Amino acid sequence: GAPIGYMPQTDPDEMFQVYQLAGELDALVYSHVREPTISAIQEVIANATITGAPLHIVHINSMALGKIQLALDMVAMANKKGFDISAELYPYTAGSTLIRTAVFNDGWREKLGMDYGDLQWVSTGERLTEASFNAYRKTGGTVILHMMKPEWIAKGIAFPNTIIASDGMPYAPKAHPRTAGTFSRLLGKYVREEKVIDLPTAIEKITLLPAKRLEDISPMMRSKGRLLVGADADITIFDPNNIIDKSTFEEGLEFSEGVEFLLVNGAFVIKNGNTVQNSFPGEPVYGKFKK
Repeated sequence: GAPIGYMPQTDPDEMFQVYQLAGELDALVYSHVREPTISAIQEVIANATITGAPLHIVHINSMALGKIQLALDMVAMANKKGFDISAELYPYTAGSTLIRTAVFNDGWREKLGMDYGDLQWVSTGERLTEASFNAYRKTGGTVILHMMKPEWIAKGIAFPNTIIASDGMPYAPKAHPRTAGTFSRLLGKYVREEKVIDLPTAIEKITLLPAKRLEDISPMMRSKGRLLVGADADITIFDPNNIIDKSTFEEGLEFSEGVEFLLVNGAFVIKNGNTVQNSFPGEPVYGKFKK
């Protein structure tokens, strides 16, 4: 993981050496880019192509913003030339992070194309002002960034071979809804309602493509993301006519609707639409370097 978006002063020489090592080990680099600009995306693509390191660009929607089509085209062109580069996005028009991170260093409004009122404080749901931003910046906490347009997200979802990612945030009452609703949102809003992609393509983007992306660094993933004899029995059974996310920025996290059964490692975690209590059948997934 190379989250240089949170460490934007990282020396380019040092970062390049990380990619050199990754290239030698054939180890996948997951990178937030240095800042939400095309030049920052070009930096990681250049590092990967020069060193031969496999690269996965995280959150290309919030990293490229209005230039998402250009960013996706660059990834696709790199792949056509034989380089191992991929990208993912989450199906929401807002991101989330900690307010004390370098994302909000001087000049953040110009770089992100945002103002204080585009920020939402997680613990209260309030939109910020200059005064409340400065106060919370001193005390710390989680903030939601309403920074993207719906058409940017639709472009990213529709683009071939993009992966849909949920991102990880604290499971708190007012956390970003992607914490609970990402995949149901894709299947309900972007497949059934808006028909941005069809159902088989959506399932591929949330199961097979992520598993295949991890196979080289984690051979255990060859048993994930597909229904095969001998594969791990991690299976979600849902109603495509009803599945939808219920989490919102205003009301917080809720269980999605339309998931009837969920099996992990062959054991029920959801049965007949209800959570099975005290069922924890998951197993660790290790990388190829585990000793």
